[in-house]
Amino acid sequence: MVLPAPNLDDRRFQHLVDDAKRFIQQRCPEWTDHNVSDPGVTLVEAFAQMTDELLYRLNRVPEKNYLAFLDLIGVQLFPPTAARAALTFWLAAPQAEVVPLRAGTEAGTVRTETEEAIVFATATDLAIVPCELAQLWVQPADGPAVDRTDQVRDGRDVPCFAAPPAVGDALLLGLSSAVPSCAVVLRLESRVEGIGVDPRQPPLRWEAWDGAQWAECAVDSDSTGGLNRPGDVVLHVPAGHTTSTVGGQRAGWLRCRLVAAEPGQPFYSASPTIRAASAFTIGGTVEAVHAETVFDEFLGESEGVSGQRFRVARPPVIPDDEPFVVEVSDGSGWQEWTEVDAFGATGPADRCVTVDRTTGEVAFGPAVREPDGALRRYGAVPPNGARLRVRRYRTGGGRRGNVARGAISTLRSSVPYVSRVENREAAVGGVDGESVQSARQRGPVQLRAQDRAVTARDYELIAEQAVPAAARIRCLAAGDGADPGGVRVLVVPEAVADAGERLRFEQLIPPDDMLATIAEHLDARRPIGVRLAVEPPFYQGVTVAARLTARPGTATGQLQTAALDALYGYLNPLRGGPDGTGWPFGRPVQSGELFGVLQRLAGVTLVEEVLLFPADPITGRRGAPTARVDLDRHALAFSYEHQVRVEYR
Repeated sequence: MVLPAPNLDDRRFQHLVDDAKRFIQQRCPEWTDHNVSDPGVTLVEAFAQMTDELLYRLNRVPEKNYLAFLDLIGVQLFPPTAARAALTFWLAAPQAEVVPLRAGTEAGTVRTETEEAIVFATATDLAIVPCELAQLWVQPADGPAVDRTDQVRDGRDVPCFAAPPAVGDALLLGLSSAVPSCAVVLRLESRVEGIGVDPRQPPLRWEAWDGAQWAECAVDSDSTGGLNRPGDVVLHVPAGHTTSTVGGQRAGWLRCRLVAAEPGQPFYSASPTIRAASAFTIGGTVEAVHAETVFDEFLGESEGVSGQRFRVARPPVIPDDEPFVVEVSDGSGWQEWTEVDAFGATGPADRCVTVDRTTGEVAFGPAVREPDGALRRYGAVPPNGARLRVRRYRTGGGRRGNVARGAISTLRSSVPYVSRVENREAAVGGVDGESVQSARQRGPVQLRAQDRAVTARDYELIAEQAVPAAARIRCLAAGDGADPGGVRVLVVPEAVADAGERLRFEQLIPPDDMLATIAEHLDARRPIGVRLAVEPPFYQGVTVAARLTARPGTATGQLQTAALDALYGYLNPLRGGPDGTGWPFGRPVQSGELFGVLQRLAGVTLVEEVLLFPADPITGRRGAPTARVDLDRHALAFSYEHQVRVEYR
């Protein structure tokens, strides 16, 4: 079987003639006779015949030459990127001294009979700093903070808030030292005094002072029921936590602040009290990457000529927080040669290299013969016999590292006093290297755009190159949902469901650094005067209530789980929809197509009823039942707490 050749231009004789006649109507409206008897049309057909022959020859160009063309215009395969996850290391017991975790500490998923463990390594050092409670102050919303430390030490009941409690009242807790990126346990002895509040959802927010503002702390667990009973509050303190002075007392301050209640959430009618309080550090959180760091790798020896190329031992070289540096030994020491995008703007004394991160090839500057015969060097040349090494680089990455929440649970490095490790959120950011087919499709678009954002597709292409970890990007041009003279770029981040396809709403909100990177990248390439907004899309929550009839002998529990998985998967904004590439923007959700999704499940005899409810994924409010939920033109559907009932006829 003959291999199919690429069809670079699919136009034929009649297409060319028709295109020429359309141009005649636009450019020469006085030319009205387009019949084959007209001499001008005869010339058009003659040129169309010759052009058709040229296109036939062009389409005989083999695939290798087409890829060579892409290489000439600078199209390179994108390397894989590594997934990142925040790992929390838990101590076996509180320690009196600082417990250090060095960068490179490894943890991974559980190895099974069919799958190897996925290993993550910490990117920075972490110090788990011990602490104890040194101060306890009460600050009303409309008054100064009052010191209650001595009363708590004497075992007297101290009201946490004002009487009656008001939004903005705060309980200030001063730790003996700042505990950035640490997990702190607050052990409180209270009794039921905070009347009126729901202990499962108290209107409280825990915060830490970072030197400029109060940053919210993530609450791992709270067994106090809203400060109403003895228990522990486990807080994850943000990385910017620092010591500061309140009322003349210097400490690492935390606070518990009363916030406005959400609709349906009860508020305190009386303040809770605290009789005894203590604090200690029980763990710490640090960022880890699904990659291995290679240090001081020997590349080879220089031959003292221009255009030398070397390869690292373990490609690909994934993007890193630190620059790629090649060190050259000249006998007296090591000199740094930094990475540049291209050699066009470099001089003969500039110590620089380029790196093909997909293949791991390191190239030194070439020498080019000028028209006058002179030899011009782009970049310096390492001396003959000089030893070359790469200071550090990371290898690995890929979509495989996007593991679910709680999947990383095995310590692979021995760390004293650490008993376990976990990732409290799914790892994100892992992207496989670009395929040749994808580069072939991207090449013509990149050639047309020339790294400038003009059309909506240009904005989307440049944003995808800036942040490969974004799952979907959509650009709204002026007049298409954007302000006149403005451009909106909607970003949907990649997310990994905790189970099946059940995504949490907060997973679909892109992080601030992702939005900032895209905005910065586009801002340098947009036309002057164009206003740019980079933001997440609007998500329309949809709740499906379905009633199914199962076949005899079918386990109702398993069928209910399968039906829920099918609904969550079909209405998934990342991998749902009719074609499995994510729910289309603006496509309405109709009960009829959900009937088909459920009817195809094994064990279903009949889909009795399907009702749709528009829902707000933030407040949880639902609308009236309907057979169709319309979406805004640039909105996405989001599954919100589907309900399935299975019964036998």
